Amino acid sequence: MSKTILVTGAGRGLGRTLAERLSARGDTVIAHARSAAALEGVPHAKALVADLADPASLAAAVADLGVGRLDALVHNAGVLNVGAVADETLEWWQRTMAVNVVSVAELTRLLLPALRAARGHVFFLNSGAGLNTAPRLASYSASKHALKAIADALRAEEQPNGVRVTSFYPSHFDTDMQRGLRDQYDSDYDPSRAMSQDTVATTILTVLDAPADMVVNELRTEPPNPLPVRPRG
Repeated sequence: MSKTILVTGAGRGLGRTLAERLSARGDTVIAHARSAAALEGVPHAKALVADLADPASLAAAVADLGVGRLDALVHNAGVLNVGAVADETLEWWQRTMAVNVVSVAELTRLLLPALRAARGHVFFLNSGAGLNTAPRLASYSASKHALKAIADALRAEEQPNGVRVTSFYPSHFDTDMQRGLRDQYDSDYDPSRAMSQDTVATTILTVLDAPADMVVNELRTEPPNPLPVRPRG
């Protein structure tokens, strides 16, 4: 049976791959991006156009969707900046927390009635940084630790309503964000030693398709031969 699934950050990368895979199998995709132009060429039935850096704008955008039932909400969008605590700007702290934490919580809150109606699934794409941090990753890692807390609380709160909640902690996989991270660390990047976007998308779809009598609370994966972050040369 087809599902209605909202994917944030659907304009490129893993979000786009998910939108393509879901649409190809007959699901109804609600694709989120910051602009309508970013969704050109992305298969979708409805668009949620909103800037996650402005959480206050989400209520009106969600209201315009008019979604009464939602089988899954996939929180895929996120931002990352590499910087030591001594150097990270207030602007980046605020942007990171707004996009990676506050908007995630607000979008979930706004869509909970539709998720409850469908006994749906909230899927948080977290990161290894949500479990362990590293130098120059304070703002990103803090946001991902907060994301874990949101997911854990939501899972306990919504269990009586039949809403499933999964946190996924994929390690090194081939994305623009991963390439940008390596560039900011001035580190080598080898996509052949990363999980592919298709592999990560397949994992997400498998969890979303899990039988109703099973909940995958957390999932951690990594490639068999990951490339460590180390400076070039």
